[in-house]
Amino acid sequence: MHGPAMSGWLLVALCAAAGSYCLLRLRDSVGAQRGSVGGEALMGFGMAAMAVPAAVLTPPRWVWVGYVVVFAGAALHTLLRAGGSGHRLHHLLGMLAMVYMAGAMALAPAGAHSAHTAGSGSGAPLITGVLLVYYAGYVLWAGARLLPVPATAGPEGGRGTALAGWGERPELALVCRLSMGIAMLAMLLTL
Repeated sequence: MHGPAMSGWLLVALCAAAGSYCLLRLRDSVGAQRGSVGGEALMGFGMAAMAVPAAVLTPPRWVWVGYVVVFAGAALHTLLRAGGSGHRLHHLLGMLAMVYMAGAMALAPAGAHSAHTAGSGSGAPLITGVLLVYYAGYVLWAGARLLPVPATAGPEGGRGTALAGWGERPELALVCRLSMGIAMLAMLLTL
């Protein structure tokens, strides 16, 4: 998770922006959607914290254990309310991926945190590979959903929802999820 400093900071910025947007969406969310959006915000900020370059901050082992506890709790919460929804199952997998990455860093040898580079082998190759395949597929799927489709004139005469609030824009929510999927891929590649 700690590669070169520039790419690390770009990952921090991307994840923090995604988490911030999820907080904006949280304001407009209700019911079950509120929990889902809150989970996305937690993921965004958690990934931002995990992506801080090791040259700037090398967290002690107990911080990684803290991440494991927080994301395991979030995964349990997601599991208890999952009910078979594909999106909630995606959240569950994301939370478990965060537990896995934080656990790998907590179990890594003491010097590995500051010298963590791609291919250092601190994770289990099979689990990392499965997660990489899943997130690569998710990123392709989410990216394809953002492709423009021909507009049809609706009751507003084709104007659409140009004045919708930030939290009511499904394409922005999808961009947020796509960004976090790309960030997850980047973090898994360096594990």
